[in-house]
Amino acid sequence: MAFARTCSVALVGVEGVVVEVQADLEPGVAAFTLVGLPDKSLTESRDRVRAAVVNSGAAWPQKKLTVGLSPASVPKSGSGFDLAVAAAVLGAAERIDPRVLADIVMIGELGLDGRVRPVRGVLPAVLAAAGAGYEQVVVPECAAAEASLVPGVSVLGVRSLRQLIAILADEPVPDEEPDEQGRPDPLLAGLRMPGTGAATGMHSVGAAQPDHGHDLADVVGQTSARTAVEVAAAGGHHLFLEGPPGAGKTMLAERLPTVLPRLGRQESLEVTAVHSVAGLLPPGKPLIDVAPYCAPHHSATMQALVGGGPGVARPGAVSLSHRGVLFLDETPEFSSQALDALRQPLEAGHVVIARSAGVVRFPAKFLMVLAANPCPCGRFSQRDDLCECPPSAVRRYQARLSGPLLDRVDLRVEVDRVTRAQLTASGARGESTATVADRVRAARERASHRLAGTPWCTNSEVPGRELRSRWYAVPGAMDEAERSLERGVLTARGLDRVLRVAWTVADLVGHDRPDASDVALALQLRTGVPRGVPMAIGALT
Repeated sequence: MAFARTCSVALVGVEGVVVEVQADLEPGVAAFTLVGLPDKSLTESRDRVRAAVVNSGAAWPQKKLTVGLSPASVPKSGSGFDLAVAAAVLGAAERIDPRVLADIVMIGELGLDGRVRPVRGVLPAVLAAAGAGYEQVVVPECAAAEASLVPGVSVLGVRSLRQLIAILADEPVPDEEPDEQGRPDPLLAGLRMPGTGAATGMHSVGAAQPDHGHDLADVVGQTSARTAVEVAAAGGHHLFLEGPPGAGKTMLAERLPTVLPRLGRQESLEVTAVHSVAGLLPPGKPLIDVAPYCAPHHSATMQALVGGGPGVARPGAVSLSHRGVLFLDETPEFSSQALDALRQPLEAGHVVIARSAGVVRFPAKFLMVLAANPCPCGRFSQRDDLCECPPSAVRRYQARLSGPLLDRVDLRVEVDRVTRAQLTASGARGESTATVADRVRAARERASHRLAGTPWCTNSEVPGRELRSRWYAVPGAMDEAERSLERGVLTARGLDRVLRVAWTVADLVGHDRPDASDVALALQLRTGVPRGVPMAIGALT
């Protein structure tokens, strides 16, 4: 009996499970049996592996072949096991020394000609292998840069099975013929998932490099909304912009990611892992180190927003915007079921998807920006009479956003119609993105220094009980907010969120702790009721 084993990784969401791939050859009628709870695409690997081995110049064993994937209780899907199955078969056939294969993790799909094609989820797979103690990983050549992001792991990138056989057998490595110049590399097709291009609003092209084309100075007027964007970026607070069409709501949302600080190393790995599983990593840029921006269309389903779908659950918009911005334009046009599904991710910072094949957990710690018109025609206002919608239609339209969802939004700002004088003025423009980003970075550093030694990084993550028991506002500063709670203007959750926003305002202004003016600005940003304080952060510093 000939036996060999090597390892691969099965992905469950963005978490990996190391799978031992075992190959056993016995005398008998030539047959190929694959066991270990494989799905349809993995079952088809029998034909891919046989053709790849033969076309790579190796002999296919004419014996009874059994390939087992252990642990057998874990569902296994995808074509990323092809390379490990081929290596285990060749090890059992003694074409490769079985002892060399035992401690190597192999990830990759095989073409019929023996080329090694990339698969989605290489980064989380290598992270799982490193966490299990493995130090050697074999991946497709074009995914080697992504796998190399994991420290402490030796990565070998191969372009064909023929090269891998030569390396493991200590033979001269053959040169692969390069593809024709000017034509796209067909191997890179495995890194993209159809239906998730730039037109869907669920891509990571904006996360590939910093965005220098969107500047806050381009926004005309809108002092209150600009302040809300700055506070949202500094503290990670959710934002609701309401106003007529053309007032600048989308412009403000698109410029919010440019104000956010660059991601740290751990945050970058988290974001990159999600985009790798989704098949949305930008070519040539394996590490996403700036905040992603996701803006799904209002026709998106609940599965598109929170994740799921048929078969293996895929990450949705809330996970693709992890550590970044989720912008829902025309929010009342989204289905109520999809919007209400956002409540749990907003509170927990992750989304759990239960399917018959198992439970998948995706990270979903995002900054949500909602934008809506005041009525179906968009011209409803308390100051003029341009709206033609009946009062019942206005009420129905505004009621599409449920109270529990809006209660989780810290900042609610009315975006006013831009006047002719503001639009044609030739004076100084508003503050640029660079100026605001510097203040946001300084505020985040103050919050990080204060929260050192705790599991929280931003003010929006700190529980209300901790704010009330460990970090106190100036005596008497919360009196007005507490009176709003007694009058029913604020809920208990709303009072905690006002205190969080007040701490963010204090960090932006440079106060050691929130005073009455910081709390007043936080109340004004949440309720929209003027409190007699300047709306520009620059005027408070």
